[in-house]
Amino acid sequence: MLVAISNTPRDYAWGSPTLIADLEGREPSGAPEAEVWFGDHPGSPAVVHDGTDRTLDAWLPAVADEQHVPAKLPYLLKILAAGAPLSIQVHPSKEQAVEGFAREEAAGVPRDAGSRNYKDDNHKPEVIVALSDTFTALAGLRDIERTRALVDALGDAPAVATLRAHLGANDAAEALRATIGWLLGEADATEIAQIVDAAASTDSVTFAAELELTRSLHTAYPADPGIVVALLMNLVQLRRGEAIFVPAGVLHAYVAGLGVEIMAASDNVLRGGLTPKHIDVAELLALVDFRPADPPFLRPTPAGEAEVFAPGIADFALGHLAEGAGARIDLRGVAIALGVAGSTTLTGASGAAVTLAPGEAALMTPDESPLTSDGAGEVFVAMPGA
Repeated sequence: MLVAISNTPRDYAWGSPTLIADLEGREPSGAPEAEVWFGDHPGSPAVVHDGTDRTLDAWLPAVADEQHVPAKLPYLLKILAAGAPLSIQVHPSKEQAVEGFAREEAAGVPRDAGSRNYKDDNHKPEVIVALSDTFTALAGLRDIERTRALVDALGDAPAVATLRAHLGANDAAEALRATIGWLLGEADATEIAQIVDAAASTDSVTFAAELELTRSLHTAYPADPGIVVALLMNLVQLRRGEAIFVPAGVLHAYVAGLGVEIMAASDNVLRGGLTPKHIDVAELLALVDFRPADPPFLRPTPAGEAEVFAPGIADFALGHLAEGAGARIDLRGVAIALGVAGSTTLTGASGAAVTLAPGEAALMTPDESPLTSDGAGEVFVAMPGA
């Protein structure tokens, strides 16, 4: 079975007023448009266009036995359009999510409480692929020697000297843990402002992009401690078609651009700055992997005429079909195809077909594998992982 699905953009404040509208070839709504969700997550389930107009979270259980499909998807596919920086955040591992969810349930914390950390008991690894010419992100903690060199360029204001001292421990992970703990939990507003002012007024050829981002973040989130946390992180500039994979424990933030994102079906987010929302410093410090690492780029692997962004987890993989006739991709379970450029006709093994324009999506059951494309368009295909 192939069936069209759709959803409407979510108007988070950080969303872009134009990027999703431009992708879909329509006039902007006038509101920020941040994400379009294609999945069965109860926060914003897609609508199934089979004549019933049921949402996907109701449709899947109703057809599960007949279509030999699970009643719930293990992944969530999104279009994401960042017009302003998202919060710095980290996601728990599966084990941490199970423990944290049970703990908050036992404590009676309402699931919609602003102080709630664990909305469910699942992990939330994610992949984002750039659709705009560039997509800016922060991902992981930078090599500490380079971070120390950046901080050395900021001068000798008292708060900068304190920051430098926290970064001075011999063990890099412990130094970063102590530094972020201080920034989010102990440093006062005057100290944060002093560091941000020093960074905003510093010129450096080596760290020009990082310092320019500091100035931009200061405009969006004045004196937020997350601005200084961002100075410790890898600044990543993805080109169109490039991707990063963010597993559990990796501190990250999406800054600007349009992308297609796939993640495990979860809403567990621990925030670490660039937000007015609740920050649980102790819980954040318990989850973050403080070991410095290179940016977590994910390169696709060939799969016949297609390619697949496969991080090696069971929850999801993301296939990619570029323009051209006769390209095929094998499906692993229930899949969702999303058009992102041109017009593409997808034909399943049964002969059923659907044509997708940018921003349009369809669900296909496993018996439609292999899926064949025809046309001058470009499509991403979400499906369970290996």
